[in-house]
Amino acid sequence: MPDREDGPDTKPGMPPQDAMGRIVRLQDYETCTPDRVLREMREYWDGIRKGRAIPARSDVDPRGIARTLDYAFILERIAPGAGRLRLAGRHLIDLMGMEVRGMPVCAFLNTSSRGRFSDVLESVFKAPQMARLTLQGKPDYGRPQLNAQMLLLPLRSDLGDVTRALGCLVAEGDTGIAPRRFDILADEVMPIIEGGTTVKPSPSAIGFAEGRADFKPRGAVPDKPAAEKPLRGFPQAETPEERRALFRVIQPRQPDA
Repeated sequence: MPDREDGPDTKPGMPPQDAMGRIVRLQDYETCTPDRVLREMREYWDGIRKGRAIPARSDVDPRGIARTLDYAFILERIAPGAGRLRLAGRHLIDLMGMEVRGMPVCAFLNTSSRGRFSDVLESVFKAPQMARLTLQGKPDYGRPQLNAQMLLLPLRSDLGDVTRALGCLVAEGDTGIAPRRFDILADEVMPIIEGGTTVKPSPSAIGFAEGRADFKPRGAVPDKPAAEKPLRGFPQAETPEERRALFRVIQPRQPDA
């Protein structure tokens, strides 16, 4: 005996009445685009703040970002302008062609863009503030051009300092041969509180924030070391031969008989 009998109005080949009344949400099948992923990540970050300026790392639950989990990552600040990937989704692994957990996040950038990325990342931790970067992977043999977006959102550690960040990286198109690295086309910083001020990313801001008195902006010509002043009463030698000539043997004084 069948578990369910079709009604008299059911025609052959038609689904049962209860299946016809099932509601399917179209947003569940929305095409994965960078704008959608970044929007959902930002909304999730706003949701776990719970009235605070910045949420804690412990508030992040992977189940809350199930639809964007493949593109998500969590960073740990390990030095000024440097972050290490603590967790990373499948999309990031595909871009690099290897496991990326534990790697510096700047590994996704070409060397010419790593300096600017370091400045932006440090401003996210220090201000703190949010940042969005527009990236592009240059075309090459076996590597089609890739356009990508990255979002960085600050988090507090268990100690209460802002040394973590929730983010996502989304690239559109065929990845091609891994690893893929990107150039920064544009970057934008945003306040964590609407109407608030932002800190412009700059190398000088990082240096002074860290209290480095000897900090100089990238590209600055280093100062020449100052010449040592000669000691008064001592002759000065310029070459090894002249220095050897200044040595003399001193005989110990013999006691008087």
